[in-house]
Amino acid sequence: MSKREQYKRIISFFSSCVLLVALAADFVYIWYEYYSDVIVLPFYRRGNWVVIAIYMVLTFIFFKAYGGLTMGYLKRSDMMYSQFISITAVNIITYFQISVIGREFMRVMPMVIMTATDFVLIAVWILTNNKIYMRLYPPRKLIIVYGSRVAETLTSKMSRREDKYMICESINIHEDIDRIKTEIMKYEGAVICDISGQIRNDIIKFCFEKSKRVYISPKISDIIIRGGSDINLFDSPLILCRNSGLSFEQRLFKRIFDIVLSLISLVILSPIMLLVAIAIKIDDGGSIFYKQKRLTINAKEFYVYKFRSMIENAEEAGKPKLATDNDNRITRVGKFLRKCRLDEVPQFINILKGDMSMVGPRPERPELTEKYDQDMPEFQFRLKVKAGLTGYAQVTGVYDTTPYDKLKMDLMYIERYSIALDMRIILMTLKTIIFPGKSNEKQKNDLS
Repeated sequence: MSKREQYKRIISFFSSCVLLVALAADFVYIWYEYYSDVIVLPFYRRGNWVVIAIYMVLTFIFFKAYGGLTMGYLKRSDMMYSQFISITAVNIITYFQISVIGREFMRVMPMVIMTATDFVLIAVWILTNNKIYMRLYPPRKLIIVYGSRVAETLTSKMSRREDKYMICESINIHEDIDRIKTEIMKYEGAVICDISGQIRNDIIKFCFEKSKRVYISPKISDIIIRGGSDINLFDSPLILCRNSGLSFEQRLFKRIFDIVLSLISLVILSPIMLLVAIAIKIDDGGSIFYKQKRLTINAKEFYVYKFRSMIENAEEAGKPKLATDNDNRITRVGKFLRKCRLDEVPQFINILKGDMSMVGPRPERPELTEKYDQDMPEFQFRLKVKAGLTGYAQVTGVYDTTPYDKLKMDLMYIERYSIALDMRIILMTLKTIIFPGKSNEKQKNDLS
């Protein structure tokens, strides 16, 4: 480990503190200048401190949820999007908090000015932080060790992050093991892709011995093991993999969470749903809703509800047909609904009924599941939990994510499930809706 490397977390921590303090200082000025003295019962010292403390905690929580404080992890544009969304959400919540304290709707313009100033502070911080990080921590020089399948896809994805990774060489695992180890020693780390059995273990142990960083493309079994619990049988350590999906307590809290959030969402979105229904009727006079058979927990079949975004009878003879770019089956209103993800809103009804959850693997059609099963027998593993309106694969994947990689992401969600993870995925979903980027699941991967 280089001397600079060991200080990375400390540098990242102090860098984050600089941003949080700057944003807090901006709020302190706006609070004392425009709000603290005009509320019905002005605070004296400690009350003001509490308001400021709440603002700082909210800012930290939102930035943490969106990964905006992770130095060097996100691309510069992604970090900017994340922090812009975070600070906007924090300032909106804070405005309503101030209005509750003041017992009336307070002046909005100071918060608008503060938000604009925050954007400038964030942009300056990101640009400065990025330059410092690139100077201190240039891209890592790596070698990729691959197995039977050529690791072109993984290499291509890592090459997109030229600020973090530099793939300098690739070597097949069928080469002499001593030569592989010699080549690994020339670089800062190794990427292991599609290697099984004893050879992979030997390379990992070798890299551990030599303090070489290792990036491993996980297998399904790796993900299952990572979700296990550490236990000890006398003096023998064991890893327990329960392999039963969520526990009773997790299912109970998740169900309560789903009911509360789906009810709130339906109430808030009801005016929009009415407008969408009217627009669909005016567009072509056809049916408003569309239902389709999908699979949820334990391969149980149910009908998923959507606003109709395609022409009536879009699938000939009921055969599944993937939607594509500029698909002529998509109506004019449907294009807008798909772009804004509004066609998915009726699925809150599915959640309320118990067919789906707010977060989970996206439900697939029985026909497609059967097709995937032929190539990936493990595809059924994702049916250990309810299907979700959004999921880990949807917020982390991109337009060219393979079904196998999506399966691995779904299993990572199942093995690491928590309410906090659900909340984070929901927040990340809002980000993908506002800034979809290259990910366009609706056009590329969804069915009519």
